[in-house]
Amino acid sequence: MAAKTKADKMARSARASTGKARAARLKREPGKPLYAQVEEIIRRRLIDNYWKPGEMLPSEFELAHELSVSQGTVRKALNDMVSENLLERRQGRGTFVSEYTERRALFFYFNLIGPDGVRAMPVSKILACEQRNATEDERNRLQLAIGDSVIALHRVRSLGDSPAIVERLTLPQKFFPGLGNETRLPENLYRFFQGEYGITVAKATESVRAVAADPLEAQLLSVMPEAPLLEIDRVAVTIDGRPVEWRLSRCNTSDYRYVAERG
Repeated sequence: MAAKTKADKMARSARASTGKARAARLKREPGKPLYAQVEEIIRRRLIDNYWKPGEMLPSEFELAHELSVSQGTVRKALNDMVSENLLERRQGRGTFVSEYTERRALFFYFNLIGPDGVRAMPVSKILACEQRNATEDERNRLQLAIGDSVIALHRVRSLGDSPAIVERLTLPQKFFPGLGNETRLPENLYRFFQGEYGITVAKATESVRAVAADPLEAQLLSVMPEAPLLEIDRVAVTIDGRPVEWRLSRCNTSDYRYVAERG
């Protein structure tokens, strides 16, 4: 009975969300496929938090009726967003807004794997966290203006019992008010961003290169100065393309390998 009550509540919430979002009615644009126009409306509702992470969307029939299109048009729009991991299908239940579980964070955004092939959530220790003006590099990477503030986070992450990663993260302060000088944050930051600030990381662009450990990194990672490290340079963006995180990770890969999975 409790499960049914919860499902009923989610369904009612989805229907209520549809009512809130009716202002975004479909305006047919010549030359633009209908499914793309439907996708834009649904994407805008996700950006505006009409539907919360984990919440069920209205049925394809309800959305089709609201937008005066076929169910097939709605289905194609939803399928495209499922392929982007913005939505997820649950067999026999419906379509839900994706949320950042630990499994999702590991599979999509953590690419260091041990010799046993197992992914494990690292354990982090925050070394410093401060709010300050953005540097020129930070402004360029995060599309900020002169004088904009950022939150700069420095931490070391361990896999098993060994320190493996030194990270520097930069977040635009305007998206994370009150984060300030935190010394304790959850391991799954993207879930934290989504749950606490309504910021959903939709995708991230990474580049990798080999670098030499500086003296501080060598000390933190228990390696020799100038030891080879793998640098992962990542910019994470929201559903509407706003950069919300610049992350530089310096990784000791002597016991781990970088694996990027596709498909």
